[in-house]
Amino acid sequence: MNETMVTVVGNAATSADYRTTQSGVPAVRFRLAATVRRFDQASGSWTDAYTNFFTVWAWRQLADNVAASVAIGEPLLVRGRLRVREYEKEGVRCTDPTIDATAVGHDLGWGTAAFRRVSRLRPSFAEPGRAELDGTARDALVPSMEVGGVPAAAERAERAEKGERQPVLTPDLG
Repeated sequence: MNETMVTVVGNAATSADYRTTQSGVPAVRFRLAATVRRFDQASGSWTDAYTNFFTVWAWRQLADNVAASVAIGEPLLVRGRLRVREYEKEGVRCTDPTIDATAVGHDLGWGTAAFRRVSRLRPSFAEPGRAELDGTARDALVPSMEVGGVPAAAERAERAEKGERQPVLTPDLG
């Protein structure tokens, strides 16, 4: 496959528009504004040049997480497949660059974020008391209160405000 993968750094220009497809797949759409900045030698300062706008689509679990995490104006990094659609509207040729996102995150160069792991749980009828991952029920999102003995995001934020050292988060590979 020769898909064009891009990573775009910008700001959320619209709120995340959450919807569900007819087959029940969660989807979210928002616009991302990426402004080019240039250093003006004459004035000795940075100035805005032009802004590129992208329509970003996220699907399934990523859609749920984007809808719960992204607000207008927030600095983001978006990675995904670039699609450019050309069309004509009222006699004018238009271009619509779209990114099918595979990853969306906050740009931590501009601020901090508190990560909260979510799990989609559904009771298993094979083993009572055990839960399985389920990719369909949006209302089953449950924030993890603790991951491997590490306090949840709210507690980490409270510790940071007090100036306490933060525990190091490591992925559970087992």
